[in-house]
Amino acid sequence: MDTKREGNPETLYPKPPFKKQPQSPPGETKKMDPLPDHGEDTYIGNNILKGKVAIITGADSGIGKAIAIAMAREGADIVISYKDDVEDEDANDTVNWVKKAGTQALLFKGDIRQELTCRKIIEETISHFGKIDILVNNAAYQMSYKDLKDITAEEWNKTFEVNLSAMFYLTKYAYKHIPKGGSIINTTSVNAYDPNPTLLPYAASKAAIQNFTSNLAQKFLEDGTGIRVNAVAPGPVWTPLIPSTIPDHEKFGDNTPIGRPGQPAEIAPIYVFLASAAASYISGATIPATGGRITI
Repeated sequence: MDTKREGNPETLYPKPPFKKQPQSPPGETKKMDPLPDHGEDTYIGNNILKGKVAIITGADSGIGKAIAIAMAREGADIVISYKDDVEDEDANDTVNWVKKAGTQALLFKGDIRQELTCRKIIEETISHFGKIDILVNNAAYQMSYKDLKDITAEEWNKTFEVNLSAMFYLTKYAYKHIPKGGSIINTTSVNAYDPNPTLLPYAASKAAIQNFTSNLAQKFLEDGTGIRVNAVAPGPVWTPLIPSTIPDHEKFGDNTPIGRPGQPAEIAPIYVFLASAAASYISGATIPATGGRITI
């Protein structure tokens, strides 16, 4: 696991202000300015996940795409889960990067809010690859709200269904196929520690993910499954979700001590580490990657 990125982290990538660039959710990478870095030209693999099979939700773009590229370059076959037709181009681009790394890619499009969809993802993975070594529960939904009265029951439920319920469904059907030494990695957020008042449902769901992670880790240890469960808590990261859900995205990331948003390529190596044998003594942990924002 290595990268070509070197230098002062404060000036390594573009800093706000960015130009106004609103999109409709879930957003498209090609419309972003600056374009995100997913590690296409910087991530160097060392085959530390050689022969593994990884399911990654939300792997069409953003952090999920960067994880897919990194894990593929480490030798893993990748199942790319995503939801919408508008994401087809991004998802197929992820497939291309995985194949360029010399490993296999399996695309699965469907709404993971539905338990049946999650079960099918697991079944198709087993049918195609015969096993699951790594489950990355990364897909997420957020929307900004100025006032509490603007949050409908439908929006509240959608946020929790995408961000939390899908994790439960996928884990429920996957864990019996994951061998001892396998890994489940959940994406939480700096909002679990330092919630943004305009992202109330999202922040609440991300806090719940931390509890789910630590609880599940303990359960699997007590059950003797040999499966480690951990989480990653990114701070503000420049992905298509930002211009499509954050009205004032021009200043996105300026609230970090580093002074800019993170790039997906800066987050992906943490998932690789947690999935690898190097993290064999780590379970129930959350690793922050927040640009210096405090998580205690």
